[in-house]
Amino acid sequence: MSSKDKILSAIKESKPASTALPVIDISAVISFDDLKAQFKKVLETIGGVCIESVGKGEMEKIVAAELSYVQNGVNTLGAYDEGLPLISAEDLASVDLAVISGTVAVAENGAIWVSETQMVNRILPFIAQQLIIVIEKKDIVTTMHHAYQKIDVAETGFGAFIAGPSKTADIEQSLVIGAHGPAGLKVIIY
Repeated sequence: MSSKDKILSAIKESKPASTALPVIDISAVISFDDLKAQFKKVLETIGGVCIESVGKGEMEKIVAAELSYVQNGVNTLGAYDEGLPLISAEDLASVDLAVISGTVAVAENGAIWVSETQMVNRILPFIAQQLIIVIEKKDIVTTMHHAYQKIDVAETGFGAFIAGPSKTADIEQSLVIGAHGPAGLKVIIY
């Protein structure tokens, strides 16, 4: 028997008994009195803007007003229900503002899950100069653990958590906003 075999045999013989992973109620560790207020606070800390709306009608008016300020805006709200036409690469290159809906927002870190069906085109939320994500108040959860319980990637395919505008501080440790994605993110909660 080689030295290697002796070592592997000794490891196998002294292997500890398997134990189950502990079950931790994350809610007992992390909780917030007001999920919307916590989400807003974190989002604004990371450079985003939060707009609160009293209902769907007001949210739609806010979106229409935001789109009226830009030359090339794309509104995908309801697109997966109505069948928005495919957006060409040329059109994507000049998108000033994209409006998409989110599935779930996370109070702990300000992130919002957006699935491929909500994006309509995978690159849209990352190539637009400005991004608006619309989320319902009922879809704000406490932590990423809670968010993952609500997401079914097998059903929707590709998706991404988006938190704040694009930023980097890699070069000379100078913060650059919009370096590799939108320069601004607004979240409308209704």
